[in-house]
Amino acid sequence: MSERVAGNGRSTTSAWGTVAAVDGEHALIRMDESGCGRCRETGGCGGNNLARLLCRKPRTFRVPNPDRRAVGEHVCLRLVEGSLGRSALYAYAFPWLALLLGALLGSSLADEGGAIGGAAAGLLVGWLSLRRAQRRDAADPRFQPSIRS
Repeated sequence: MSERVAGNGRSTTSAWGTVAAVDGEHALIRMDESGCGRCRETGGCGGNNLARLLCRKPRTFRVPNPDRRAVGEHVCLRLVEGSLGRSALYAYAFPWLALLLGALLGSSLADEGGAIGGAAAGLLVGWLSLRRAQRRDAADPRFQPSIRS
């Protein structure tokens, strides 16, 4: 079950999981649910049901473990509000826009063949941009899940 928490001037979203393993200063957390937690509510997306069909293995995250949580302990993970939306924007909008712009540019230069080549080049540029953003954000602690005390 997901919940929203306000504190430290930042709004966060949280979800429950179980410590599956401990590796030095980090813990491997196995999530109890897939989706945002609103899946079963009226008007929810139902993504939890889709995730169960498509993802056989449970989702796991490696997070810092400053409180030295033990294996099997039920913990609450938090994620800063907006980081999930930002990730979705990078993952869906940027590659799609790059593909569209590449196709339009290619079409203006060489008709149908140019549109196909431009779309492929645009998709590649979008994918490379996504990888770059992923590497940049992976080092930023603001975008990393953490165990809520």
